[in-house]
Amino acid sequence: MAEITAKMVAELRARTGAGMMDCKKALVETGGDLDKAVDLLREKGLASAAKKAGRVAADGRVHAIVEDGARHGVLVELNCETDFVAKGEQFINLCNHVAEVILKTRPASMEALQETLGDTVKEAVAKIGENIQVRRFARYEVADAGRVHAYIHGEGRVGVLIELETSTPELAQNPEVESLCHELALQIASMKAQYVKREDVPAEVIEHEKEILKAQAINEGKKPEIAEKMVAGRLNKFYQEVCLLEQEWVKEAKKTVGQLVKEVAEKVGGEITVKRFVRYEKGEGIEKRQDDFSEEVMRQAGLK
Repeated sequence: MAEITAKMVAELRARTGAGMMDCKKALVETGGDLDKAVDLLREKGLASAAKKAGRVAADGRVHAIVEDGARHGVLVELNCETDFVAKGEQFINLCNHVAEVILKTRPASMEALQETLGDTVKEAVAKIGENIQVRRFARYEVADAGRVHAYIHGEGRVGVLIELETSTPELAQNPEVESLCHELALQIASMKAQYVKREDVPAEVIEHEKEILKAQAINEGKKPEIAEKMVAGRLNKFYQEVCLLEQEWVKEAKKTVGQLVKEVAEKVGGEITVKRFVRYEKGEGIEKRQDDFSEEVMRQAGLK
């Protein structure tokens, strides 16, 4: 069996929100497999699905540009080593330069972008004195009727890029539609939606969730046949958490985001469809050394 380290306990705790001793026990039971430990904690009702993304630890910033009358936009994440550098003018200028290159050259992959950038990032590393990486990017371009909108929160901590499709090009420029884009971006940033609608959720994700929900019900003392029937209702709650259109609107809890979109469409006299979106959180899933926290976990989990 793999050795259960303080680092593993800390990571599992960050991913699930469960207590340290519960995390340690789950890792022991699963032989140190983090993904299986997450599932085990969820089955026992000790972890939340909303925290599965992993802890955010790396520095840097998320940056966005939208041009061409809100028809073309880019969201990009660059990472560095310290918050001090992330807030500096040189790093911010580099983020803007990379976003502009993506907007102009339309790279099909990260490899293509790196080739286009050439030594730009290496030169920045030499000047700034920290390791800098272009981690990921998304580019949306409206072909016909619609608009692209970007929102950046907390000095580049979270960024959202969203694309709406409208029934006419004129409708896309309506101030009500522009305002809707902003509301949707705020919703995605704060409530961490993963899909537009339930039909977008991959079949393997649904099946995995069903297994977790059934195990939860059985662990609550329900018979297998009863647990099976309970899954459907609980799956609806899962959709309401991860699907944008099924989430409660943060500004009016009695209204879903889907209802909000429908109301705005009726108001402007046309059709509005949320086509796609992407949400980046700075350092998402990247672990950075936190020696003091590891020491604390090690002591409290009885590993030192």
